[in-house]
Amino acid sequence: MRELVGSCKACGHDIYCFDGFLDGIVLEDKSLICFGCMEKADEGKQSGSQPAS
Repeated sequence: MRELVGSCKACGHDIYCFDGFLDGIVLEDKSLICFGCMEKADEGKQSGSQPAS
C-alpha cells in the first residue's frame, strides 16, 4: 500500500509511506525531506568540513 504523507521541504517531491516505511526523513521541525535532498545536504557537510592540506 502506498500513502501520500507530504512533500519534501527542499524540492517539493511527494513523499510516500510504503507499507509502513517512509520514503524520506522527518526533520527536527517535523518537516519532511526526501532521501535525494538529504544525501546532497550530507555531501555538502562532508566536503566543507575537511581540513585544508
